[in-house]
Amino acid sequence: MEGPTYIAVVDDDIAVCSSLSRLLRLAQFHPIAYLSAEAFLADDKRPEFDCLVLDVRLGGMSGLDLFAQLAANKPHPPVIFVTAVDEPAARARAQALGCAGFFLKSTPGAGIIDTIRRAIH
Repeated sequence: MEGPTYIAVVDDDIAVCSSLSRLLRLAQFHPIAYLSAEAFLADDKRPEFDCLVLDVRLGGMSGLDLFAQLAANKPHPPVIFVTAVDEPAARARAQALGCAGFFLKSTPGAGIIDTIRRAIH
């Protein structure tokens, strides 16, 4: 029997964390939200995540820097970025790091869910 599929949501906007978490629960995932990259890294009880959904711009360490740190240290789960502002340089860096998807926060949730499902299977 397969266990739950854990998805980390890292966004400094509590409303975005809540709405993405709600969307993920509806899709039968188990989201855990963090309001910063630092909070994610400091959680020594976090499960092994199947996928990460990261905001590009965060108050401290950026989502891109978090991804780069995770990628440098060991194998990591697929990463999907969400952003309020589509900056070509950020998109290019995310793609160069090997992200599974890059979305504007205004993107319909079905596209994000489909990308998560493809990335973890």
